[in-house]
Amino acid sequence: MTYLFETEEHAALRAQARRFAAEHIAPHAARWEEDEEFPVELYREIARTGLAGVGYPEEVGGSGGDLGHMLAVAEELVLAGTSVGAVVGLGSHGIAAPPIVRFGTPEQRRRFVEPVLRGEQICALGVTEPGGGSDVAGLTTRAVRDGDHYVVTGAKTFITSGCRADWVLTAVRTGGPGHGGISFLVVERGTPGFEVSRKLRKTGWWASDTAELAFDGARVPVANRVGPEHGAFPMIMSNFAGERLMLAGQCVAIAELAYREARRYARERVAFGKPLAGFQVIRHKLADMATRIAAARALTGEAAVRVNRGAPAPGLCAMAKNAATDMCSAVVDEAVQIHGGMGYMRDVVVERLFRDARLYPIGGGTREIMNEIISKTEGY
Repeated sequence: MTYLFETEEHAALRAQARRFAAEHIAPHAARWEEDEEFPVELYREIARTGLAGVGYPEEVGGSGGDLGHMLAVAEELVLAGTSVGAVVGLGSHGIAAPPIVRFGTPEQRRRFVEPVLRGEQICALGVTEPGGGSDVAGLTTRAVRDGDHYVVTGAKTFITSGCRADWVLTAVRTGGPGHGGISFLVVERGTPGFEVSRKLRKTGWWASDTAELAFDGARVPVANRVGPEHGAFPMIMSNFAGERLMLAGQCVAIAELAYREARRYARERVAFGKPLAGFQVIRHKLADMATRIAAARALTGEAAVRVNRGAPAPGLCAMAKNAATDMCSAVVDEAVQIHGGMGYMRDVVVERLFRDARLYPIGGGTREIMNEIISKTEGY
């Protein structure tokens, strides 16, 4: 299945992503999940294909394209690779690099974005804090100006790729309370006073590293500030639109993979003298799963088209995320049920997808926060 807006260019990208995932991810997916990491060399491998640069302008080392191209690539990586954790880890630059591309200086794009798109560096976004999740305006990590540096004190948590990141685009409080006092700083690995407190162990996404970060008087050059002082909140909000649609797209891919696995198993598994697919109740389960996937894909595609046209559409993006996450949770649950006892075994793909799916109603803004956005924007 594809999005309605797709062209031959999208199809070519899908084929390329599918080949990459089948060769470089799928053969190792189960082991990487158990090891809770994948080799850092994979960043270079995907960069060589140009897939890491899809959605980024050529002037910063990208491959061009837009959000629709990124959705197509991400979906095929999940479908063919079967490791959501590896795909999420490979794509952490998708939330860390865009603010620098849009609001950074040419020198910042050269220093930070280009090496990432070449696969030479790993990056992460640091917004969430131990004391608050979706309340971005209430963040407390403090950055005090001291000459040509900021002195940063505080902590971040649930940071995807945080353990291995060469730099973290970090939201800090440089001013007073509320959204008006927040700035973005690029904090580089090796900065004295900056460290990974611990690697976090999760319900799903095992192959991606997730970190808690600590800042204890870390001195960060003012030259590493992205955009104006106290001006990061609008950047964070605009960044959310793309992030939420990518999360919705991942949900569509996860559900599609779970559906395919369930359909295959239902055709192969014999019970009471015939394949499971020979029972109407199973066929109807599969029909409902396929229908829900198609509906979520259509809404996600509509939101992506609006964003590509320059319309922020925060309400529609929130609707797409909620619809896709609800759908994904339901579909993977049914996929496990169709597998029966096998669906509860760790060497079965749908078991892994069941765990992976649980984060999506939380990450990138909780389901409840999405409903607040929808209610405030009247849905659009």
